[in-house]
Amino acid sequence: MKQQITTFLTFQGNNAEEAMNFYVELFDNSKVINVQRYGKDGPGLEGTIVKAIFELNGTPFICSDSFIKHEWSFTPAVSSWVECNTKEEIEHLYAKLSENGDVKMPLDNYGFSKQFAFVEDRFGVSWQLNLE
Repeated sequence: MKQQITTFLTFQGNNAEEAMNFYVELFDNSKVINVQRYGKDGPGLEGTIVKAIFELNGTPFICSDSFIKHEWSFTPAVSSWVECNTKEEIEHLYAKLSENGDVKMPLDNYGFSKQFAFVEDRFGVSWQLNLE
């Protein structure tokens, strides 16, 4: 069996499905593949996600709603790098991902690329957007 490494997003606000659907709508060539939900007998809130598998532009991701409240959440030290093909694409992604989020580095020319931005979206997930 081939080993595969997949990004796993653990949400603590029972908003994994909202985040997953937001990302799938935002990125081309994306889809939800499988969703497993907690039932009425728990341990998580009924209807929230035990494990969901989805793809963003063909790249696999997994997410869940953690019923255990951890002392940690997402950190900007780990982020997803998005290589954009056009100025319109990076501007669109920047606008959508930064809405109600936290802009770490606004969209600008930082010398290492034509356009670059570092944002933490409203769910706490960090994204680096790049236009070569």
